[in-house]
Amino acid sequence: MKVQFSKMHGLGNDYVYVNCLEQRIKHPNELSKLVSDRHFGIGSDGLVLIYPSDKADFEMRMFNADSSEGNMCGNAIRCVGKYVFDNKLTDKTELDIDTKSGIKHLHLIVEDGKACSAEVKMGDAVLRARSIPVETDYEEFISQPMVVHGETFLVTCVSMGNPHAVIFCQDVDNMPLNIIGPLFENHEIFPERINTEFVQLIDRNTIKMRVWERGSGETFACGTGACASVAAAVLNDHCDLGSEVTVRLKGGDLKITYLENHSVLMKGPATHVFDGIIEI
Repeated sequence: MKVQFSKMHGLGNDYVYVNCLEQRIKHPNELSKLVSDRHFGIGSDGLVLIYPSDKADFEMRMFNADSSEGNMCGNAIRCVGKYVFDNKLTDKTELDIDTKSGIKHLHLIVEDGKACSAEVKMGDAVLRARSIPVETDYEEFISQPMVVHGETFLVTCVSMGNPHAVIFCQDVDNMPLNIIGPLFENHEIFPERINTEFVQLIDRNTIKMRVWERGSGETFACGTGACASVAAAVLNDHCDLGSEVTVRLKGGDLKITYLENHSVLMKGPATHVFDGIIEI
């Protein structure tokens, strides 16, 4: 079977995108593991499938590099918007995309007839610990100590449709994510595993972040992780409610605003790399 695909990325967080309006994928988990391999496949952080929807303009499903299905990806949803607009599947610049964590609204920014970036209404940050989920007796898990790899970290947990643990540190560049990341991801208090963000404060409107994503390892960017990090920064009084915060990632910058009603806005680019056909 031959599968047509597009390789796209949001700040280096790269996925293989397949138009499932025109072709059927029987085993997306297996396909994600195949295409994600950077030596024997196409090379990506995972797979994104675009479907028709009876509740929104389109539906998006995303799978991690280890074949597990995720609920939401902030970088990928911007690329979905670019894909459907640039490929003339819609002429709308205001789009609703259905995901496993609910319907998200996109406003596409178009230049020279192509979508180049998007503002996304990411929904509400979930702070109730059991809903994230975190196995704890605390109602909210904000700046709580955890001992990992013999070191005590203060951890704030937030769900943006998928679970995040945010840790503020002095020197994010020298954090050994390849060691610490898997220990957080698979910690017993996170029954569905967790994405972990290590965040350095630059000023009240700027933070620097590295991320260990469950099922993918360290990635160049994580949109939901950036949203969770800004929410955590506001909750810990490092940033201001309602102010746009620049999140510096390995792949570039995202603009995130955490609002009074716990909703989060994300602004960032979407980039097409190439199209191709893979035989499976």
